[in-house]
Amino acid sequence: MVKSWATSPETLGVDLHIDVGGAGLRSGLTDALREAVRGGRLTPGTRLPSSRSLAADLGIARNTVADAYAELVAEGWLTARQGSGTTVAQRAVARPDRSHARRLPTRRRPTYNLMPGSPDVASFPRAEWLKAARRALTDAPDEAFGFGDPRGRVELRTVLADYLARARGVYASPDRIVVCSGFLHGLMLMAKVLRARRAREVAVESYGLDFHWKVLTDAGLRTPALPLDHLGTRTEELGAMKGVGAVLMTAAHQFPIGVPLLPDRRAAAVDWARTTGGLIVEDDYDGEFRYDRQPVGALQGLDPEHVVYIGTASKSLAPGLRLGWMVLPEHLVGEVVQAKGGEWANGSLDQLTLAEFIRSGAYDRHVRGMRLHYRRRRDQLVTALAERAPEARVSGIAAGLHALVELPPGTERSIIRAATWQGLALEGLSRYRHPELAPERDALVVGYGTPSDSGWAGALDALCNVLP
Repeated sequence: MVKSWATSPETLGVDLHIDVGGAGLRSGLTDALREAVRGGRLTPGTRLPSSRSLAADLGIARNTVADAYAELVAEGWLTARQGSGTTVAQRAVARPDRSHARRLPTRRRPTYNLMPGSPDVASFPRAEWLKAARRALTDAPDEAFGFGDPRGRVELRTVLADYLARARGVYASPDRIVVCSGFLHGLMLMAKVLRARRAREVAVESYGLDFHWKVLTDAGLRTPALPLDHLGTRTEELGAMKGVGAVLMTAAHQFPIGVPLLPDRRAAAVDWARTTGGLIVEDDYDGEFRYDRQPVGALQGLDPEHVVYIGTASKSLAPGLRLGWMVLPEHLVGEVVQAKGGEWANGSLDQLTLAEFIRSGAYDRHVRGMRLHYRRRRDQLVTALAERAPEARVSGIAAGLHALVELPPGTERSIIRAATWQGLALEGLSRYRHPELAPERDALVVGYGTPSDSGWAGALDALCNVLP
């Protein structure tokens, strides 16, 4: 929510417009007034409106204005005397040096965030997590407070093997699982193992995350792009990519295009791995969240000896937990454990808490609840775009936490700029295009999982306002 206050020269002798926005009205008002004094728009001696008058203009509580005034008085920006009202303090205020303004533009913190890649962290199940943590701590064996097994706590690996088998169709046993600190950590370990095996290239999807590609290139591996069309990744072309020893894929829900890998293309990927002895690294980043389709099981279930499955709690719970898991072919477990090393073992208490959270059924309940939550968000996004931006075509919405919004050719960059001016954090499809790929289409990758409930309506309005 953004609230505005504008004065007129006739009333206060100064023409001033203040936007009050952000997480809290009081802090927003305080920051806006402080910046107006610092920047010289409110000069020493200027009398401010009464708290009652300004509160009425802004449509907020009088106490909010009074508290903001009191804070600025305490800091020395304002003075207040009985019967004289509140005025800007008579003090030397350093004017900003605007000589470098064009070279060093200031960046506004976005008011709204529709960036993909993050869940609604405000919905983290704090109470249930705390219960699980208490039970885990109470039941933890003494040896859990030692350095631990680099594969991870056996309690977590055991419940993960059961959960992944029933929820994602993953063939897993506790001995095949290595706990890591998230997908990026798991990919770093695999890059290290592949390089030690003298692999030279890892194929990647032509649209994806550049920091994943960077992990591979930093390990000395080339990352040729595997073509992708509206039906997903064209895995049948793997055979023509000589020198490729592995492929990185988002099979259940391609990021960012948003389509699942078709059955014949899944089979082609597995056939390639069996024929060449290659590996498939499967990023199951949001496999739990599907809405209008039957569950698409993990690719790993087709061939556990040629697929490295990596999942995390980042989307289902929160990225701040830094908990992920690798389900490995049996012959790779020792190499990955050696690459990880004992000093990188994850915190035992967090692992035990997650194990208890899953074992108790709280994880399943949370995922079911968030699936409904995100589906409502998705439906609201589609409805709003249909009503207010009917030219925009939405795709990739049967699962996941983001939607692809197709744009008229040549408009992506200008819309991203307009969104920035509106205080909306937004990303275009070109951000995820592999460097080898020529520009093909203009689109937005809209992450509807990121905003909190209080910010969702405003984010949706801001998006519709910048679309053609």
